Amino acid sequence: MSVQTISQAEMRSALGRFASGVTVITGTDDDGPVGFACQSFASVSLDPPLVLFCADHGGRSWPRIRRSGRFTVNVLAEDQDDLCHRFGRRGGLKFDGLDYSMSRWGTPSLDDVLVRVHAEVETVHVAGDHDVVIGRVVELEQLRDTRPMVFFSGRFGIDLPVPVP
Repeated sequence: MSVQTISQAEMRSALGRFASGVTVITGTDDDGPVGFACQSFASVSLDPPLVLFCADHGGRSWPRIRRSGRFTVNVLAEDQDDLCHRFGRRGGLKFDGLDYSMSRWGTPSLDDVLVRVHAEVETVHVAGDHDVVIGRVVELEQLRDTRPMVFFSGRFGIDLPVPVP
């Protein structure tokens, strides 16, 4: 049985059919608050309470968060496109002019998100061009009861017709 070579475009197209929630991972270091948009977030374990996210090796935010050892997962609501775009771009001053507060864990907490998951870095596994970050949950905040932001087939939302590849 031969192994098929799979291109990045094929991988993106096929796995783009899996709907994912959208989060912003935030942290801080001596240079201030930092964060990035992240779709690869999941619950791992209830006992002990563990979550995971995946961070691109090419990103600037994750190394700063990793050094601090703490992070907050801010789960976005469907009406928070502005936060998604702000934290989804490379570079820029993502926290300038943004209303947020610092958690008691010393991490930025974005306003009006659905849920905040505060965690400490437990383990980091290298997986290809990403790190798989396992975090131990230290606090949960459920803030809103509305629809989540969902990314599906290269777009935000699932109420639109699915494009044909």
